[in-house]
This record gives sequence, structure tokens and C-alpha cells, in this order.
Amino acid sequence: MLEAVWIGFAFSLGLAVRAIGLPPLVGYLLAGFVISATASEFNLPPEGPSIIHHVAHLGVLLLLFTVGLKLNVLSLGKPEVLGGSMLHFALSILLTLPAVLLIFDVSWYQALMLAVALAFSSTVLAAKVLEGKREIRAFHGRVAIGILIMQDLLALLVMSLANGTIPSPWALMVFALPLLRPVLYKLLDASGHEDLLILFGLLLALVIGGQGFELVGLSSELGALVFGAMLAKHARAGELSKSLWSIKEFFLVGFFLQIGIDGLPDANAWLFAGVMSLLLPVKAMLFFLLLIMFKLRARSAFLTSISLTNYSEFGLIVASVVLPEWLIPLALTVAISFVISAPLNRLAHPLYDRLCNRLLKFERNIHHPDEQPVSLGDAEVLIMGMGRTGSAAYNYLQGSRKIIAMDSDPAKVLQHQHKGINIFYADAEDQVFWQDLHFGAVEAVILSMNDVEAKVIAARKLRNAGFKGFIVSHSMHDDEARDIIGAGADQTYLTMSEAGVGIAEHVKQHCFTAKV
Repeated sequence: MLEAVWIGFAFSLGLAVRAIGLPPLVGYLLAGFVISATASEFNLPPEGPSIIHHVAHLGVLLLLFTVGLKLNVLSLGKPEVLGGSMLHFALSILLTLPAVLLIFDVSWYQALMLAVALAFSSTVLAAKVLEGKREIRAFHGRVAIGILIMQDLLALLVMSLANGTIPSPWALMVFALPLLRPVLYKLLDASGHEDLLILFGLLLALVIGGQGFELVGLSSELGALVFGAMLAKHARAGELSKSLWSIKEFFLVGFFLQIGIDGLPDANAWLFAGVMSLLLPVKAMLFFLLLIMFKLRARSAFLTSISLTNYSEFGLIVASVVLPEWLIPLALTVAISFVISAPLNRLAHPLYDRLCNRLLKFERNIHHPDEQPVSLGDAEVLIMGMGRTGSAAYNYLQGSRKIIAMDSDPAKVLQHQHKGINIFYADAEDQVFWQDLHFGAVEAVILSMNDVEAKVIAARKLRNAGFKGFIVSHSMHDDEARDIIGAGADQTYLTMSEAGVGIAEHVKQHCFTAKV
């Protein structure tokens, strides 16, 4: 009963902050601190927080499992991910360590461990924000998630060294897990599309991945991520991720609640959190410059840096192991960084549009292979977004018109290229892409991206760039269709309505045309 009241309270504050333009998670954090402040007054039972902590842990496991479902493991070995994460980790410690030693009365060991804890960025927040904006598979989203995974692995190493514990010899069995992939594929195929599919996902994320890894001395978070990644190449990985969406979102409310419930901060905690929050711009700038060094364009480096400009829940886990007396100051620091980072991420694209002229000066003359300039050639139709709708449009027009397609997911681009599809990598929300784009012989553009905001931006950018041809899109809702047309599209089809018309047309031709 108590947990239901807390969740209801979190919902109320989440709704309130959303009304003023902030993400609901800010309300959840605030609810946690209010609950912590009133716990003694209302004589709340001690078992309440432990239940919330358990719910929070399940939410984190499910989130990491769904991140794994969208993960390209090979991307972890790319220079910008491997080099960027390692260099940022080392440089961040070197920059934070003197600040902690000068301002606070701590030993060298405590200062070092605090600097280590603050070197990580939040996997939960970044993944949630990128997933909400459907940018996990965009280039900057993949770089951000790759860096976060490398940081999480470093966090696990730090905790093991600080604790003096080593994994069980049975942990070596992890290297044999790829042999299970065919079995997991068959189980996923046999799970259908309803409740069994959800249970299969929960079984892998929470039991086999989470609990299984803990039994051999490894992190349950790592286990959930690994089992998600093992299914990433399956055709139904996206469907499994969507089926777990609402369950994951519910449990993650507990994660943000528990940060505040852990305890109320004193004056020293507020001072520590304030000083560390002032260092967030340094953290962002360091990420940006490192990614520029690894040949990323200014836009990708900026969006990736914004995603990583926060402190990590893994920092709290590290503190709980090596610095338990600093847990509340670090929890407050993490909470404030979330409050700062969440609206920044929501405004990331408009912020880049404002700053792009200044940021472009930092770019190197060479570009990352995933972001090379492209030419539309002699194509007559441009299809933007190659999901199911875009692919269907491409197949229908193929042979009758010269077509070129684009998508913001490099893995999807490569997959289509292997099938002989004329496709290139680009992001419709990339300012530089539009500046360098020459339409050539293109007469029509089909907007088939998943994100409505991307369609609106693309339609507006097309018209602003002087495109006079036909722009058509699809949408799920009337209000979204009006926004897309208002941005410059000539026509927007309501997906479900058109599907109904198409089915009726088939019935008409099959049943009635024959009689005539």
C-alpha cells in the first residue's frame, strides 16, 4: 500500500514538472527527497525504501537489457568509443582530484575515489533520453551508449579492485555465451507476440542475465546488457524491446525515487553538490574536444557530449562499496546533474543550431567514415528513413524511378547496402547535411522516419533549402499530420486510415470486381 502511495505521489510531481516543460524524471527525483524529508514525521516503515530499491534495480536491468537489444558490439572497439572513454576517464580524474583536495577536508584516497565516482556518466539517464528521442541508433547515440558501456565496465573493475574481490572461476563461462545465441534465437521465435514474449524478455534480463551473473561474481547490470546484446541482430529484437517498454518505464520510476529516498543532504552535501555541478561544463567540453580529436563532426560531438553531461548512478554504487559516508552528497550531486542534464538533452538540437557556427571552427578537415559527404546523383526520388514504410516505398518504386534512400542508423544503412539498395548515411536533423545538400534531379521526397520531430525538421529544411518538388509523409495522428504539413509537406497520410482503405480496396477488387 505504501509503495502505491509513493508511486502516486511521484506521478503527481512528474505531471506537475512536465506542465512547466521539464522531463517527468525531475518530478520523480523531487518526490524522493520529499518522501525522505517526511519519513520520520509520518512514521514510515523501514522496509519501504528497500522495496523501492529493489524495484529500481529491476528497472535498471530492464533498461540495460533493452539497450543491449539495440547495441552493435563491434562499435565498442571503434577509436572514438574506446579511446574517448579511456582518455576522458583519466583526464576527468586528473581535473577533479585537485578540486576535491583543495575545497574539501579529505584524504588522498577519498579524493581519488570521489574523482573516480564522478568520472562516470549516467547510463540510465542517457539511454532513457536517447530512447525517448529515438536516437539510440543514430550515430551520436551509438557513440554515447558505447562510451557509457565502457565506463560501466571500468566501474565494475574499480569496485572489484577496491573491494578486494575477484569473480568466481565460473565467470569464465561468460566467454562461451555466444554459443547459446542459436538457442536464444529459437526461443525468441517460439515466444509468439504476446505474454510469452514479455516473459521471455524478463527471464533473460532479470533471471538468467541479472541473477546469473551475480552468482558468478559479476555485475547483474552487465549480465542484462550482455543478454540483450546477444539478441541485437535478431529480426524481432525491436519487437521485444517495445513489449518491455511499459514495464521498464514503471520500474524506472523507482530508480529516480530511490536517489532521493536514500537520505536528506546537510550543508556540506549541498556545498559538494554545488561545486561538482559547476564542473559539469568542463566535463562536457572535455568530451567534445576528445570526440573532435577522433574525427567526429561538431554536431555529433556536441550531441554526444550533451548526452554524457551528468554524473552516474554507478558513482553511487562505487561509493556504496568504497565511500559509504559520501553516499548522500554523491546522491545529491547525481540528482542535480539529472535536473540540469534532462532539459539540456531535450533542447540539444535547438542549442546546436544556435551554436553551430562557433562549434564548426573546432572541426578537423577530415571527417569520420560514418559521416562522409554524399551526393544524390541523378536520383528522382529521395526516401528519408528506411524502416518498414520507407523500405516498402523503395521496393514499390524500384524499377520505375531512380531512387536514393537515407537513414540515420549506420548499421541499417550497411544492411540495406548489402541487399543492393542505393542508400547513404545521413541525419535529417544535421544542420551541415542540409547546408551541403544538392538536390540534383530529385522531384519528390518521402518522409518515412519514425520521429515526428525529424519529419517536421526535414520538411522545413527542404523548403528553406529551396526544394520545390513534392514532399509526402505518413503519420499516426491528425495533430502530427498538421504539424508536418505546416512545416512544408504537400501531403501526409494517416498510416492506420490508409491501411484500412488499402484492405478495403483489396476486398473490393477480390469480391466485387469479379462479379461485374
